[in-house]
Amino acid sequence: QLQLVESGGGFVQPGGSLRLSCVASGFTLKFYAIGWFRQAPGKEREGVSCISRSGTTTNYTDSVKGRFTISRDNASHAKITVYLQMNSLKPEDTAVYYCAAGYYCSGYECENVQYWGQGTQVTVSS
Repeated sequence: QLQLVESGGGFVQPGGSLRLSCVASGFTLKFYAIGWFRQAPGKEREGVSCISRSGTTTNYTDSVKGRFTISRDNASHAKITVYLQMNSLKPEDTAVYYCAAGYYCSGYECENVQYWGQGTQVTVSS
């Protein structure tokens, strides 16, 4: 089965950190740009960050710039992992976070998404 699998979500206090991971099952991420999206309760899904296939280009939505870092480990083409390091977390970062594999990044949005993960919950609260 071809799918993306996220992990690393959880509960954290404001100011804390989490690192999300995204891996592919049944295919390689070598040929895809990867984006992170999130959806908070009662809100539409929004793009958070995107990284190019090579990993040389990264972009972020304004609300997470300077706090989140996207990266990818392309060392092993058979098992590429994409990360979203989230620091200085705020309550407004609370959402289900999804990774997506698409053909290219348009700014911080991943375009022509071919695969979605199932999502991982991030809750920031005191």
